[in-house]
Amino acid sequence: MKLSEFDYHLPAGLIAQKPSAERDGSRMMVLNKASGDFTHRHFFDLPDCMRKGDVLVMNDSKVIPARLRGNKETGAAVEVLLLARTGEASQDCTHWEVLLRPARRVRYGTTLVFNEYGRAKILDRITEKKWILELITTIPCDVFLERFGSVPLPPYINRKDEIPLRASDLTRYQTIYARRPGSVAAPTAGLHFTERIMRQLETMGVTIVQITLHVGYGTFLPIETDTVEKHVMEEEYYEVSPETASIVSDARRVVAVGTTSTRVLESITDDRGRIRAASGLTKLFIYPGYRFRRVNALLTNFHLPKSSLFLLACAFGGKERVQAAYAEAIRERYRFYSYGDCMFISP
Repeated sequence: MKLSEFDYHLPAGLIAQKPSAERDGSRMMVLNKASGDFTHRHFFDLPDCMRKGDVLVMNDSKVIPARLRGNKETGAAVEVLLLARTGEASQDCTHWEVLLRPARRVRYGTTLVFNEYGRAKILDRITEKKWILELITTIPCDVFLERFGSVPLPPYINRKDEIPLRASDLTRYQTIYARRPGSVAAPTAGLHFTERIMRQLETMGVTIVQITLHVGYGTFLPIETDTVEKHVMEEEYYEVSPETASIVSDARRVVAVGTTSTRVLESITDDRGRIRAASGLTKLFIYPGYRFRRVNALLTNFHLPKSSLFLLACAFGGKERVQAAYAEAIRERYRFYSYGDCMFISP
């Protein structure tokens, strides 16, 4: 299957540069994958798409302020993006897998200075782009990141340094139910939820459960192979509790919030449609031709062309139907990508 089959042209003006005024005020396209019909709604209409007895699965991973700016001892500026903790982590000294920019002239033993409260030492090189770094802080690591780190917004969000907006990113580029720090990108389908919507869903008999998948930087990276099947996903950590596994296994209809929840559920579902409690790493790549075993409906944002996320949406909703829905969304000037609008794909 050629990757070029999943390309489309998106006018730059449709890439959302900031969140909507209200979380649940985003537009929502509802696509019936059986008929191919779609309707235009808003996210606050989500309860109309749900049924009593549905199980809604959310990813509770929390975005960490993973971007740090420092200097080498020579004075040269370096930007660090923390990807994942590695090995043992103490309160004031942690080992991280990182990306560095610029990475030239960085070698084993290079020291980076952030401020009086923190510095880092380069320990090893994993790949051409990835390094292992020791972060040394005089205050607890998590406190240091909260005070001096910044949210690693996606590279397609390009805007001037508007201080109020960047402050709002700390809350708006985070789901309201995020509780387990570890992601470097938000599970964006969940950004639309409000307490009001969640109460409405629970009142009508929808069961809400949470799983964890820490979203890695790979979510921003393009597929670089011309043939879809040759692409290899980067591993991401997930966790599903016994209680959640039992509830999802017994559900009549499972609605996944986002591609991350979908990949976790499909990673641990057996041929009978039952899932097991588990934790570990997944690199499941879902593309057209995949047979879904547990997810019945999907809430997801509008994704980049030729991305693994777009391929998953095409696999779930049908390639031609999802592509037709995207074309309609462009005509109707929906907002795309992380801070943009969303799509509900029903059976």
